[in-house]
Amino acid sequence: MDKIKQDLMKEVADLIKQGGVVAFTGAGISVESGIPPFRGAKGLWSKYNPEEYAYIETFLRNPEKVWIMLREMYRCFSEAKPNLAHLVLAEFETKGYLEAVITQNIDSLHQKAGSKKVIELHGSGDRLVCLDCEKEYPFIEEYLKLTPYPKCKRCNKPLKPAIVFFGEPLPEKALSQAFELVKSCKVLIVIGTSGVVYPAAYLPYEAKRSGAKIIEINPEESAYTNSITDYFFKEKAGEFFKNLSFFYN
Repeated sequence: MDKIKQDLMKEVADLIKQGGVVAFTGAGISVESGIPPFRGAKGLWSKYNPEEYAYIETFLRNPEKVWIMLREMYRCFSEAKPNLAHLVLAEFETKGYLEAVITQNIDSLHQKAGSKKVIELHGSGDRLVCLDCEKEYPFIEEYLKLTPYPKCKRCNKPLKPAIVFFGEPLPEKALSQAFELVKSCKVLIVIGTSGVVYPAAYLPYEAKRSGAKIIEINPEESAYTNSITDYFFKEKAGEFFKNLSFFYN
């Protein structure tokens, strides 16, 4: 690591140790856990056209078709484990540096890593919900064996993962909590997001307007990099946190 990067890492570590930190994570943080981004070359959208499979209208019209894609999504999730980035964020929370994680992901890897306060903007695959009677069920692997799809025990209607499909609004409570957090944080760590999926993409801009320092970790530049980012680390999150450990421990 060169001297310039060492100095930047030390600055960032000192900022984090002062507390008031919020993390904002996208699909990139889970790539190192083996979950490709939906829009990536190996992602679900390369195999299943989102115009056909990912809209709520499609689910309502043909849940059997959509569950073909969902089974593959869940198999991918079941094989994934939290990586170093997930684990370090959970550690930061334990140490009192980190106030919360705001995530666009639906894989629950933050919770599996030990994070307690996780705001899920796009819902969670850990639950299934009946759109007819609104009864919820914890997800279990057995549901993937049910054909043509898992059904509600109360009303026999198809169950849907409690994730936000295209055409559905983001959960109002989660979105409100997220905006409150970024308005009051001192540091926002942005990890693995392109900054093009709205309304979630507004959050870093709101943090910057409220005076927060923006630390961005991403192998590629994003919509934030040349506009609001204060510290940009062009690398994988696991590599960044491995290097950072020398300065905050």
